Amino acid sequence: MNKKTIVDISDNDLKGKRVLVRCDFNVPLDEKLAITNDKRIKASLPTIKYLLDRGAKLVLCSHLGRPKGVQDELRLTAVGVRLSELLGKPVKKLDDCVGPQVEAAVAAMKDGDVILLENLRFHKEEEANDPAFAKQLASLADIYVSDAFGTVHRAHASTAGVAAYLPAYAGFLIQKELDFLGKALTDPARPFVAILGGAKVSSKLGVIKNLLKKVDILIIGGGMAYTFFKARGIDVGNSLVEPDLLGEAKEILKAAIDEEVPLLLPIDHVVAKEFKADSEFKVVPRTTIPDEWQGVDIGPETVIKFSNAIKDAKTIIWNGPMGVFEFDEFAKGTIAIAQAVADATSKGAISIVGGGDSISALKKSGLSDKISHISTGGGASLEFLEGIELPGIACLQNK
Repeated sequence: MNKKTIVDISDNDLKGKRVLVRCDFNVPLDEKLAITNDKRIKASLPTIKYLLDRGAKLVLCSHLGRPKGVQDELRLTAVGVRLSELLGKPVKKLDDCVGPQVEAAVAAMKDGDVILLENLRFHKEEEANDPAFAKQLASLADIYVSDAFGTVHRAHASTAGVAAYLPAYAGFLIQKELDFLGKALTDPARPFVAILGGAKVSSKLGVIKNLLKKVDILIIGGGMAYTFFKARGIDVGNSLVEPDLLGEAKEILKAAIDEEVPLLLPIDHVVAKEFKADSEFKVVPRTTIPDEWQGVDIGPETVIKFSNAIKDAKTIIWNGPMGVFEFDEFAKGTIAIAQAVADATSKGAISIVGGGDSISALKKSGLSDKISHISTGGGASLEFLEGIELPGIACLQNK
């Protein structure tokens, strides 16, 4: 995707200009409203520093949580404090994101100043992509920079609406996402292997269909695998199944044959009597899940089979764990796949991991730094892989 980025703006066109930057400061807070993980704030720093180094006046905006109107516990105050510490300069955090006081504060800015607007979602007009609200936000700036990939699949005022009134560019975070995901879909190094897991087929139906036309091998694990087994007439005991999707699963299995793409499913399972961490469990072959038991992880033979498929890959996309990784006893399959992906990466493969659960599993395995790219947007990366046009990307200027 050839979109203009901030490096396409000349330094002269940045100096003294007001730049509205859509960041992703949706950080976790504890009960004392302290930030428990500042990774997203740190991720925004390259774009912010690049613009500041060129004398721009920065107006930063973000959402936090899902407020219903103004909620003091979801103010961006702590973000402003942490950002100021990281930048080593004052960040003026305002009490609103539009209105006369905001306009006055922005008008008084000097080159290199940083203002942080209040939580955008305190205004319902943000998520409604209200044109008047988008115009108010846009009036605060001369240039718009989108750098919150986790929100670009939503047509909100701050992610798409403002681009109707300002020249719109991608920041470094968005550029990196487009570089990795875009190349994987349009010009992947081969073999190209996709690994899909997680609980439900329904959340990844479009992704599976799109990737089947592009990959050399498709691996399916996690809870979603049992819907495919059921579609093939294999009894899955008490495992998670989406009955409404059995027809779709059959069509996907047929499409894989038509596309001549190996679709790999587990050949053995770890099954548990109950859905809890200390449940009784055992390993069974794929066609012999007992009636009252449920699949909770891929088995050791499956780990070998999947790892062999991954080891020679040159492009790998992984979204979704292989089992109930939140329980240590049932995380072994997911961690083994993380290791296989890391090993392939060390041999030159490009690996892309997306989705909150996959990223949590990677963190648990201690292998996060062995992956080429960890996507910052779960929903956005899924829709991108599905081939859906993302409104927050479509609105950016083309090169």
